[in-house]
Formats: sequence, C-alpha cells, structure tokens
Amino acid sequence: MNLKGRNKISPEFNMSSMTDIVFLLLIFFMIASTLAKNLDTIEIKLPEAKGKTENRNTVSVTINNRSQFFIDSKQVSKRRIERELLSKLKSSSSPSIVLRAEKKVAIDQVVYIMNIANQNSIKVVLAVDSQ
Repeated sequence: MNLKGRNKISPEFNMSSMTDIVFLLLIFFMIASTLAKNLDTIEIKLPEAKGKTENRNTVSVTINNRSQFFIDSKQVSKRRIERELLSKLKSSSSPSIVLRAEKKVAIDQVVYIMNIANQNSIKVVLAVDSQ
C-alpha cells in the first residue's frame, strides 16, 4: 500500500509580494515626509497649547509683533489683506486659513483677521506650538 501524499508542500518562500509591500510603504513614507514640512516661513514665537496645527490646503496668515501682516511669507498692508486673501482663496472649494499670530500680538489684530474670515465664510485655524 502506498500511503505517501500526492501534494507536497514546498518549503520555499516567495519574496516578491513582500518586496512589493516594502516598496509601497517606502513610497508612502517618502510622500508623507514631504507633506509634513512646517508652515513656518516667517520666524515667530507662537503661543503654546496641546494639539497640532497642520493643514496643507490652506493659506497662512502671519502677524508679527510689529503688526505686520503676511500671507504665505508675502508682506501685505492691513488695508489690502482682505482683497489679497480673497484672491488667494477664490479657487478653493472649502477655503481655510491658518492664523499664525506671535505671542505678544494685540488681540484686536487677531480679531480683525477673524472678522474678515467670518464675513467671507472662511474657516480659521489658530496655529500654536505644541507643549
């Protein structure tokens, strides 16, 4: 009587599927690392809070201690900031801005930008440094 099985299990391991997964992970982390760059184009000291501000589909509005306004590192006068902001966000389907105000900026400057955003249905995210 022949009791040997006809199906033999091969002890070899095919690495092609494993290398595909490794390359996909490598590509994912390369793309994610390029998108994870800081929004800090102008050096300011942000207030500290728990949480993280990171949104890549936004326009950055920065106010420094000298009450200078910047839109994505371009200095803009206070009277022209609404016009410049709206022209930057006109092509966006869900407009939003990241408001980066230095620690010692007067609250009325921050409220001025928030009022512009509120009047034009723009979402505002307040940037802070993580604790």
